[in-house]
Amino acid sequence: MSQDVQEPEAEALVPELLPLVAWHRARGGRMVPFAGYEMPVQYEGIMAEHLWTREHAGLFDVSHMGQLLFSGADVDAQLETLLPGDIKGLTAGRMRYSLLLADNGGIHDDLMVTRLGGDNAFEIDAGAFYMVVNGATKWDDLGVFREALPDEVVINHLDEQALLALQGPEAVTALERVVPGVASLVFMTAAAFEWQGNPLWVSRSGYTGEDGFEISVPGDAAEAFAEALCAQSEVKPIGLGARDSLRLEAGLPLYGHDLDLDTNPVAADLGFALSKRRREEGGFPGAEAILADRANGSATKRVGLIVEGRQPVREGATVVDDSGAQIGTVTSGGFAPSVQKPIAMAYVPAALATPGTRVTLSQRGKTHIAEVTSMPFVPHRYVRKGA
Repeated sequence: MSQDVQEPEAEALVPELLPLVAWHRARGGRMVPFAGYEMPVQYEGIMAEHLWTREHAGLFDVSHMGQLLFSGADVDAQLETLLPGDIKGLTAGRMRYSLLLADNGGIHDDLMVTRLGGDNAFEIDAGAFYMVVNGATKWDDLGVFREALPDEVVINHLDEQALLALQGPEAVTALERVVPGVASLVFMTAAAFEWQGNPLWVSRSGYTGEDGFEISVPGDAAEAFAEALCAQSEVKPIGLGARDSLRLEAGLPLYGHDLDLDTNPVAADLGFALSKRRREEGGFPGAEAILADRANGSATKRVGLIVEGRQPVREGATVVDDSGAQIGTVTSGGFAPSVQKPIAMAYVPAALATPGTRVTLSQRGKTHIAEVTSMPFVPHRYVRKGA
């Protein structure tokens, strides 16, 4: 068992634990309960904030997410017993999207994992790994890790770090003024920087489909750093409502909605998370079932839908056949500000997963016609090496 990481007492999970709660309120954020905390869902309106991020740069507080460090002997090999990605192949400063898998091939969580170099902002030896997991699942994830990993793997939960995401086409311009040098990063790379004596860990990544950065910053410096970013003309604070509509347009799944323990990576259209070497070697939870589905085809598949008309179709709506029987489920849906149409994600039978296929949806006794479409709904604008 890995080093014990205790879940806080229930009364400790209060909004004041997140460094920017007062800052959000002072900025006019509309606060709502989220993942055990109080978070801003919007400031001036979800549509306006969504479009601002697509055109300029939006600052998101994602400090509720779990930031973890893994270190110790053979830590990369140990992580590969739970994740299907090529963790051993990551070089310093490189990051990878991966999945924490269950024995049945289902998904405990989706996450980002980065190999650290010697200069890493966390005062930890080179070769350790930095991981960001979802806020709503972080305590369950820690339970899985500490139960499955040996004592030699040390887990540190960075609960005093804030996490900010600066997203949009002008994010690099704004952040480069505040933290010179970040423009040297490309998509899915990370490095250590400094701001006013505070160590920062900055990755060129995010979950909006736009170019952008995620910045781990000490909690006691988070408010001043957020102020410095919002002092840039390109930047406005953006709530979690727009973050959700942005990730939906980008075709990115949300854990607990589009992914869960009953979903495997093949059905979820996340086959890219199964690295070539790992597909050949196996050795990750649920490998037999997952690789069989990859070889033979999954019975269902996550697809994008464009819904006719203007009425959004929400999570929980059903995909029905000609007799009205349920054959699939909508897992995310809403009106897409950039597309100016209702869009959704759903799991449908594999025979209906071809783009152009028309399907019928049922929501609260009303039917809607939708067409299966390729995702993303809005092209990704990541800045890759050589671009």
